[in-house]
Amino acid sequence: MSHTSSSHLCRPAPAAALVCGACLIVLAPGPAGAFTGGNHEKITRAALSWQPRSLSAMADARQGAIVANDQGEYFDLGILHCDNADHLAARYAPAYPRTRDEATTELLACIRGSVARLRAAVRDADGLVDADGRIIAAQSNLDSPCAWNERPDRAKCDVLEQLGRGWHAIEDFYSHSNWSDKADAAAPLGTTNPPGLDRTTVAPFLDVRRYSSMDDADWTREAAELIPEDLATGCYPDFDSTGFKPVDCAGRVKHNGTLNKDTEASERSRNGNFQRASELAAQDIARQWKDFTAELIETYPDNRRGEQMVCALTHDTPASSCP
Repeated sequence: MSHTSSSHLCRPAPAAALVCGACLIVLAPGPAGAFTGGNHEKITRAALSWQPRSLSAMADARQGAIVANDQGEYFDLGILHCDNADHLAARYAPAYPRTRDEATTELLACIRGSVARLRAAVRDADGLVDADGRIIAAQSNLDSPCAWNERPDRAKCDVLEQLGRGWHAIEDFYSHSNWSDKADAAAPLGTTNPPGLDRTTVAPFLDVRRYSSMDDADWTREAAELIPEDLATGCYPDFDSTGFKPVDCAGRVKHNGTLNKDTEASERSRNGNFQRASELAAQDIARQWKDFTAELIETYPDNRRGEQMVCALTHDTPASSCP
């Protein structure tokens, strides 16, 4: 899983640190670690049963919507990758430099981005189907590649881009956090060996569809109550939700070399951690897609428009193959 930014400067004040999840930002690009594009592709393909070209448009490791957040400057924006939500309780590190509330704020900022993307995807889907429920061929074809550049495109491209950018962060959460991890039992717990939560189910605070229908203050309060005390994602020297770029991650649980499971060779990938993170990421994307289809059907019930939108997204030639 990766990082990246975009094209408009967005620097929310600390008190409003949860508002920039879908912003576009101009930042200097730099190296980072995350699920590699190939692993993003494997996870996304495992989660979705779409026709080949449509699935490739979403999942392709180099040119799919799921890796759009890893392209160009998006890579250096931590909230697009659920970075910098690091914390260690006092029993592990009495003077840890980031509080639980600060770590939770970063994680909520990441979730906020996925919520905003789902809302936008629902709006953009309206362009796939006319008022009578007929799929609009020009808006649903994949005759040429989608650009994934945040500019208006065919409706299918727009929807896939919104979903891909929002789902990327969700996949990254499992790679970048200790949600499903087991710590190294042979080493003391601390900044270089943070505790693992060893969870076996998808995270309840990634309930993006539910949150998309709620006021932001309400869902952030609900989500914060579901975040465990010992949950952490790694510190990465990129921009966090306040627009602040850390100089380094000294004294903190680091993304690189400590907590990330971006490849099977990553240090934290041992003990089955990589496999568990990948499997839960795929399960969560399957959940997100199921929830999104339900949202379309509920939002656009007339003339089966929502059902036709789902068909348009999953089929390669929907104007001729969808009922």
